[in-house]
Amino acid sequence: MRVFSIGPLLLSTVFSRYLLTSVIALAVDMGAFLQLLATGTRPALSSAISYSIGILTHWIISTRAVFGKRVAARGPHRHIQLVQFVVSALVGLALTTGIVAAGLFVSLDPRIAKVIAIGVSFLVTWHLRNRYVFKTRPERDLFCHRV
Repeated sequence: MRVFSIGPLLLSTVFSRYLLTSVIALAVDMGAFLQLLATGTRPALSSAISYSIGILTHWIISTRAVFGKRVAARGPHRHIQLVQFVVSALVGLALTTGIVAAGLFVSLDPRIAKVIAIGVSFLVTWHLRNRYVFKTRPERDLFCHRV
């Protein structure tokens, strides 16, 4: 039986860069959210716009500083990676929403539920992006057939 351990992950350079990238993207997301609120934009719209800006920020940094050597060349394969990246972000958003809703259902403080959700969402999106979105070239070629 394989036991999950966070220790080796923290020693991974790719994981450390991914963690830092996530923190930066979250800061950009929150900064944009607060700016939009300050301009009178409705909260739900502010949240959607700032989340999108955070995803774009994460993509830009991830493709340059985290997974650079595993990014597909420009063209259809890169577009597939971008779509997969956005889908992984939406999985993270769904997890976050679901965990916070479940926390509220069991009378958990929403701030505590959000912290739990951030951790779970982070680990799941890391796994999806590291294992599937930015997989090594031979694995990617199995799913991207040339026409």
